[in-house]
Amino acid sequence: MPYTHGGDIYSRPIKMDYSANINPLGLPEGVKRELLCCVEENVCCIYPDSACRSLKMALSEIHHVPKEWISCGNGAADLIFALVAALRPRHALLLAPSFLEYSQALHLWGCETDSFMLREDEDFSLDPFRLKEALFRARAEKQPYDILFLCNPNNPTGLPVKKEIVEEIGVVCKETGTWLAVDECFCDFLDEPEAYSVIPKLKDLDHVIVLKAFTKIYAMAGLRLGYSLCADQELNIRLETVRQPWSVSGPAQRAGIAALKERDYLEATKRLIGPERERMKGKLVELGFQVYPSQANYIFFRDPVWKEGDSLYDRLLRQGVLIRNCGNYPGLDGSYYRICVKTAEENDCFLRYLTEAVGR
Repeated sequence: MPYTHGGDIYSRPIKMDYSANINPLGLPEGVKRELLCCVEENVCCIYPDSACRSLKMALSEIHHVPKEWISCGNGAADLIFALVAALRPRHALLLAPSFLEYSQALHLWGCETDSFMLREDEDFSLDPFRLKEALFRARAEKQPYDILFLCNPNNPTGLPVKKEIVEEIGVVCKETGTWLAVDECFCDFLDEPEAYSVIPKLKDLDHVIVLKAFTKIYAMAGLRLGYSLCADQELNIRLETVRQPWSVSGPAQRAGIAALKERDYLEATKRLIGPERERMKGKLVELGFQVYPSQANYIFFRDPVWKEGDSLYDRLLRQGVLIRNCGNYPGLDGSYYRICVKTAEENDCFLRYLTEAVGR
């Protein structure tokens, strides 16, 4: 399968990677200590618990849900593919632009997909009324959607949807017989994540599944750990049936349990990301870019003087700096970009490269 995401630092020499939205604080200290213990205790030499019992118990306590609602996987992407394999949808609705992995998983199983285009003149924000109309219209035309993927906050735009609106969409999905998969992998980077997460409402939304990951917020991209939460026990059993045994390694399970104890780390992340994101936005505007109101740990922007063959992406890459070219997202072209937010020192260095690349 072609690699279509950020973080490809292996194909060419890269000095700075601003294409992958990973917590700049790095692995929490508690996770580092736990991984060292895993080596000393020979955790790598034995099969991991395929049922992830201890990890599920820790997650259930954090999210205040029964452990039976939780499935674990090799990152959120693993669970996206598992979800599609479990449901075998025939007709799906995808927001565009949004995370590419949804369409890849759906097309792998031969699912027909329709795009719900987010509008540039609305800053690519979600119009819930138009979305609900699309769901009702598909049902009226006797081609109802089996599943809708909603990335919240959206990737690459960084725009979140309030939990009350997601709940309204969920009610409509129930009425139209549509599963709603809410991807909250970047929710913890928001200034007020509790205003956007629907996890506390899952008991009333048993046709909704929430996807989460340790990848970004705990900088555990290399360890691969994600999980889902859903009140529908039949779906959870099907997810366990289709997934590979031992898909979550022993060290990853132990690291996940340790990460959930790192509350101070999450607060430090919030103190860093918000101010740096806004500062970076201001610098991008000063350099002449069109900047969208991203609220996550990444910034979505457009170069109004984009030239194919000599794009901002190309010029930065020649300096050894990698950013996310968003030209492969449906509805976007090569003039759109996404960059992550790192520490102040790293951001200052990146801005120097950017200013040189812009030359204006």
